[in-house]
Amino acid sequence: MSADANEVPTLLTWFERSARRTPEATAVELREDAYSYRQLDQYSHWLAERILVARGSRPERIGLLASRSLLSFVGYLAALRLGATVVPLSPAHPELRNKALCSLARVDLVVADDTAVLHWERGRDDDWLSLLALSDAAVCTRPALGGPPMPRPESATRPAAAGPDEVACILYASGANGRPRGIPIRHRHIARQVADFIGRFEVGVDARVSHTFDLSSDAALYELFVTWGAGATLVVPQRSELLVPADHLVTGGISHLFAGPALISACAALDKLPLGMVKGLRYSIFLGDRLTYRQAELWRAVAPGTVIENVYGPTELMAACAAYRLPADRDQWPDTPEGTAPIGRFSDDVDHLILGEDGREAAEGELCLRAPWHLDGYLNPADDLRRFVRLGTLTYFRTGDRVRRAGGELVHLGRVDEQLRLRGQRVEPGEVEALLRRHALVTDAAVIGVRGRGAELELVACYTGAPFDQAAMKTWLRKRIPSFMVPRRFVLLDAIPVNADGRVDRAALLRGCTHT
Repeated sequence: MSADANEVPTLLTWFERSARRTPEATAVELREDAYSYRQLDQYSHWLAERILVARGSRPERIGLLASRSLLSFVGYLAALRLGATVVPLSPAHPELRNKALCSLARVDLVVADDTAVLHWERGRDDDWLSLLALSDAAVCTRPALGGPPMPRPESATRPAAAGPDEVACILYASGANGRPRGIPIRHRHIARQVADFIGRFEVGVDARVSHTFDLSSDAALYELFVTWGAGATLVVPQRSELLVPADHLVTGGISHLFAGPALISACAALDKLPLGMVKGLRYSIFLGDRLTYRQAELWRAVAPGTVIENVYGPTELMAACAAYRLPADRDQWPDTPEGTAPIGRFSDDVDHLILGEDGREAAEGELCLRAPWHLDGYLNPADDLRRFVRLGTLTYFRTGDRVRRAGGELVHLGRVDEQLRLRGQRVEPGEVEALLRRHALVTDAAVIGVRGRGAELELVACYTGAPFDQAAMKTWLRKRIPSFMVPRRFVLLDAIPVNADGRVDRAALLRGCTHT
């Protein structure tokens, strides 16, 4: 693969360039172990061969059911070596959901680590799906340096490297029709943002980047490939360490942190934000949700010397369309309608406009974006409906985000539709409502977001039907959807209120649930 500077890099290109330049540098620190670029390169070659043997031919799409293990990183690279599309699956999500995502993406093979596979039970309806389970120890010990190559099946041919226009991975967003929306991300879509982040955040070979996000998140792509593209070190905390991030940042010597703003609120609630403790953190990059000034103040108190950046962008545009860097002086933070950090300025190659309710450009309304790398279309073309708007000869993606200009900056005001963001995760209430209606005791349901006492958004499900045990309902839901989508409370109503248009009156529901 050419390393020409004018070539659009693929994800694998970013890693391989660093592996050639600094093969003995540490690519990943995991628990007490450190793995060099040479080792990850070798392990991923071996695993690619192992996948070919297990499959009998080159898979087009590989599910990766792993988290915070060596296999999760080696598996990602191995799939890219085969020119396959990676479909990250979260072990924290219910088995039924992960299998549904595999079906929607037409996954050929799932590579799973030995911890995640414990929750993957074989059923009569999933014989079509191959499963390859490996431990980290197997990944480390099987590929012996200088050993004989693994035998290749006759049907397996040496795969050609993926090009920049091919799909690197498929990520998922919650869907209003009860089915998640698959988002194909091409290598070309990611290349510009990776290069931009390496320069913007001064990520060099001495950088130590924390791996905070799950692999199924778009932000994880930046954690991995911004780090590896710069020849830096990815430091992997375990989930329990994220509950005390200051300790992790200090002991891990972290220089760069990608995180969702909800991390700050969660730690504040647990009194886990020690003042002034974090000295070496150079950049704190928050993305995935609106960053409030209160959260930024709390974080600045923990890490006084850090640069705080608010990054905006939907997954469909790879979450890096605009960014706003908070001034070091708190008095210079601009006043905004809801006390949130501005979206910031869009890069030169991003065209944006704001559409009012009448479909014309306005000072406040829905943000629509157009960029060379924006989504071509969802995995299911039916999901494209009403997600794009054509103005003249130009096509814009409708973000569904309501924005306003304030003090020369764009400020995020919330969602145009009912879609919500919880702890950096996109939630379509319709998906939760559709599932609730499948329960024998529920006749109808409407899910809304309500601000709790700590000003954090929480899901409340209003329903009609028969009374039920709320703990039992939550258990039932957690088997089918991720925990962050399970409502915090359930309110039994005689009827779901509707407005004059016959639509659910969510404003009335919100008024009734805010103080209950």
